Amino acid sequence: MSSLSVTEAIHFVEGQGYALIFLWVLAEQAALPIPSVPLLIAVGALVRMGRMNGAAAIACCLAGALLADSFWFHLGRRRGKRILRFLCRISLEPDSCVRSTQNAFLKYGLGTLLYSKFVPGLSSMVAPLSGDSGVSVFRFLALDGVGVVIWSTAYMSVGFIFSGQLELAFGYIQRLGAWLFVLVAGLLAAWVSWKFIQRRRFLRQIEMDRITPEELRDRVNAGEALYIVDLRSRLDTDSSSLPGVVRMSTEDLVASLEQIPHDREIILSCSCPNEASSARAALLLKSRGFAKVRPLRGGTEAWEELMSLRVSD
Repeated sequence: MSSLSVTEAIHFVEGQGYALIFLWVLAEQAALPIPSVPLLIAVGALVRMGRMNGAAAIACCLAGALLADSFWFHLGRRRGKRILRFLCRISLEPDSCVRSTQNAFLKYGLGTLLYSKFVPGLSSMVAPLSGDSGVSVFRFLALDGVGVVIWSTAYMSVGFIFSGQLELAFGYIQRLGAWLFVLVAGLLAAWVSWKFIQRRRFLRQIEMDRITPEELRDRVNAGEALYIVDLRSRLDTDSSSLPGVVRMSTEDLVASLEQIPHDREIILSCSCPNEASSARAALLLKSRGFAKVRPLRGGTEAWEELMSLRVSD
């Protein structure tokens, strides 16, 4: 298996022109696993050689990214948090994806758009979250555009500055030949396996007795005194029909341990895959002496679905 020479690789990028940059960035921002960084570095080297125009290349990045991000933005505006949860479910870290994205947005707001392109997976999450937040399209596109320019310029600058070193790197790649493919495939497989092992370890850690929405409904109807906590982020503005629910974040829960009753069973609800936030909070409460703590299976969504079925019946 022979690899492309430096000249052939450069000619390929140069020959496909600016359309390649536009389509590649568009595909990555549409959540396809094809990173644009190697392409942008190669484009930077071509700019140094005078064979591509830097401003035109950045404009193509801008057009591709804004087209994809606008799609996610409008989908987030129409479908709300559901599209964010869908994107998280297909990621390698679905259990922390929703919470980490929301925490970043809570901390930096729309400023997250200025650096999200540098964080794999975050970019496609921030766009629907921005749409759901109610921000204007103009403001979103303005900040997102600045973020795209910063991101594309940074990686093109790497190629521009280190174009000589890229020639040397391509030489090593050419000598490795088929072994390079084996090495890259092995490293990728090892990384995916490590992520899988981490997730299985985390799921074992949060294994505990959960209460189903049906059991919770029956116990509420029976008049049992339960302490129900909704752990959803402040970005989740939808009201909850959970009876007597107390709304607080995980951080607020930790700061308010003295106010949580020890003589009542505590039910924790969230909106993340595998009830991850609820299970983490339950483990924390149990370590602080709260014996009766159970996450709600399926979280707030499962409860709302059960209530909507009851209404329709």
